[in-house]
Amino acid sequence: WWWCDGMRGLTNYRLSCCVNSMLQTLAATWELAVILEKWQVAGSGADDCNIPLQLKKVLTAMQSDATQPAPHRDFLHCLDRNSIRLNIQHDADEIFLSILGLVRQQMDDRVLALEIENLYKISVETQLQCLECDLVQTRSSFLLSLPLHIKEDENSLENCMASFFEHQELRGTNSCYCTHCETRNPSRQGLKLNSLPQILCIQLKRFRNRRGSTQKLECTVTFPENVDFSEILIEAFSAKCKYTLYAVVVHCGCAAFGHYTAFVRHKVNQQWYYADDSHVQQVCSAKSWTHSIKGYLMKYDMINSNSS
Repeated sequence: WWWCDGMRGLTNYRLSCCVNSMLQTLAATWELAVILEKWQVAGSGADDCNIPLQLKKVLTAMQSDATQPAPHRDFLHCLDRNSIRLNIQHDADEIFLSILGLVRQQMDDRVLALEIENLYKISVETQLQCLECDLVQTRSSFLLSLPLHIKEDENSLENCMASFFEHQELRGTNSCYCTHCETRNPSRQGLKLNSLPQILCIQLKRFRNRRGSTQKLECTVTFPENVDFSEILIEAFSAKCKYTLYAVVVHCGCAAFGHYTAFVRHKVNQQWYYADDSHVQQVCSAKSWTHSIKGYLMKYDMINSNSS
């Protein structure tokens, strides 16, 4: 079933399941479609190398009701020309960040390019306190996805989030240089959340390097369909930020080889669908499957007056 109630499947072309899953999540991001719709593309002789242009084309094709799988080979070959090679198993989070980076670099409308980046921008401040003189050094930065470490037993998204913002003491070889003491001292490091974006992308770090090899953690991580992150991050963030889940990318298999699929909520009819390359089918509400799948990448949309 390559087509189901307005959602179109994508053929697995030269190991493209990872990109296929990411395209399904991008097609479900209505805010991205609105920005791309405003973009008036100027003529260019390098259209086959322009990621934002090919992304706009493929997302438009995915919304049509033509009687065949959505054409996305031009987009895949465009990625290949931008060093994201075909016939290689890629990581979903890396693909997502690479696409955003290429959109920022190649989109000729800088204002709209920034709008797209701001959809996902998580503003954070790193705080480093010297445990000898109590001097606090700060550095502002941003993330486009939140990488959460998981344990080797059962986890919850709420616990992973809280752990990410916990303060850590750095001692011994991990001690940091203090500009006041002018030497390396034991320090306490923390991360303060300044703002959350409209689209919050969360990566569960299931892959871990051990003794020179990469292993995958198969433990379960429960995650809610609706969440208020201000209730989880009481010390890290004070503003109310209520989100609703609209996409989950799943990885099946081992670290060396596997397969990506995606659960997405249709932006028009609000029904959930499961996309396995060209095979698409409607599934029950998120409550029936979020506790049973081993999610890898989740996307939450902030609940506000514009998305209701």
